[in-house]
Amino acid sequence: MSKLLKIENYKPILGKLQTERGIKMIKDFFQQNLSTALCLHRVTGPLFVLSGTGINDDLSGTERPVSFQIKDLGNVKAEVVHSLAKWKRLTLATYGFKPGYGIYTDMNAIRADEELDNTHSLYVDQWDWERVITAEDRNLDFLRQIIGKIYSALKRTEFMVYEAYPMITPQLPEDIFFIHAEELRRMYPDLTPRERENVITKEKGAVFILGIGCKLGDGKPHDLRAPDYDDYSTIASNGLPGLNGDILVWDDVLGTALELSSMGIRVDKTALLRQLKESGQEQREKLYFHKRLLEGSLPLSIGGGIGQSRLCMYYLKKAHIGEIQSSIWPEQMRKECEAMNISLI
Repeated sequence: MSKLLKIENYKPILGKLQTERGIKMIKDFFQQNLSTALCLHRVTGPLFVLSGTGINDDLSGTERPVSFQIKDLGNVKAEVVHSLAKWKRLTLATYGFKPGYGIYTDMNAIRADEELDNTHSLYVDQWDWERVITAEDRNLDFLRQIIGKIYSALKRTEFMVYEAYPMITPQLPEDIFFIHAEELRRMYPDLTPRERENVITKEKGAVFILGIGCKLGDGKPHDLRAPDYDDYSTIASNGLPGLNGDILVWDDVLGTALELSSMGIRVDKTALLRQLKESGQEQREKLYFHKRLLEGSLPLSIGGGIGQSRLCMYYLKKAHIGEIQSSIWPEQMRKECEAMNISLI
């Protein structure tokens, strides 16, 4: 069910052509900074993968992939990717990357079951990245180090936008704040996970919430994660489960927290078996990706996705992701946007 945040007195800072120029400038600058900071090589990623291989990202496990039959392969079924979370790890193995190096790619996806609103679209574009790590890197300190590098790239990009458009004031704080989802729940036990995100992100400006996918003290996860890529169950040095999380920033146009990235240290053999069992998906052990991981032919890794349109939306002070990218929207939403001076592409 689509929903729209009501934005009062919205007036875009940039016109359509200025916005298009800004989008290119941001994308070019940020991906160069990201690849340099994390030692990532750009590779070409697929738009679709074969069904039944376990390569596609299952997101929370309930979303239906867009699929089609390939005539020249005997009508075998393929799926448009949700993201490239698992494909990237296979690619690291194929290219033989060593620890400290990795890849990034422009990922384009279609998520037909997405609930459409100001920040969610049927079309998803993000930088998917993955980097080889060692067994000794599978800890909270290393995760924080990588997030710090990503956040520095975000800060540099924000300053670049300010230099190009001085009317857009920088708002990111000097440092990103770390908190585990269980710590956040204990602070605000009567709030929903989304409400907790809004409270802490408004206060801190930029937050990394750890442990997305693990069960919290109330028996529920902060948010859902597929069990076969992020490690959300290993007990970290803080005594809580999870070596993964989300980067959120406070969006003063929308008046809400905006998720820019979902990322983390990926499952090793032990974490994969544990998370498949806990989620009742042990049958996935027979799929191609999972067999490769369990037999030890895939490297240990850390990775994630960073939303391209969301990043541009945030920097350019837009009220709707449809001002950044071309997609399909309900007619009622288009009318409501027009009434609020939001011009959808």
